[in-house]
Amino acid sequence: MNRLARFTGFGHHESEPGTHPTERHIHAQVERMEAEELREPIIAALRTVHDPEIPVNIYDLGLIYRIGIQGNGDVEIDMTLTAPACPVAGMMPVMVREALEKVDGVGNVKVELVWDPPWTQEKMTDEARLQLGLF
Repeated sequence: MNRLARFTGFGHHESEPGTHPTERHIHAQVERMEAEELREPIIAALRTVHDPEIPVNIYDLGLIYRIGIQGNGDVEIDMTLTAPACPVAGMMPVMVREALEKVDGVGNVKVELVWDPPWTQEKMTDEARLQLGLF
């Protein structure tokens, strides 16, 4: 039986005294992940976000400059865009925040747009360069 089912008392008959969740004391244990355990799921979530004008995800494009993960699961992202006048500048941080909020164990997400250092094609992964035909 999964944790949610045990927590809610699923499968217990109400006629059995002390088995209904309102009739017994419930101890819910929240599983916590270490901050670094969140890094790979966060990167995977970032790879689901694409710049609408470029068919490569923002992580492999090199737009993510910093992933700060706090012990409580809060995440701070420093990211940039390919150009300051990028037409998706207003919605890209929102897309990143929404993608990360879906990751189990992630708490509050703060996304900061930074412009220093400026983004260059050298920040892309080899896979992104290959996908864009830049080799």
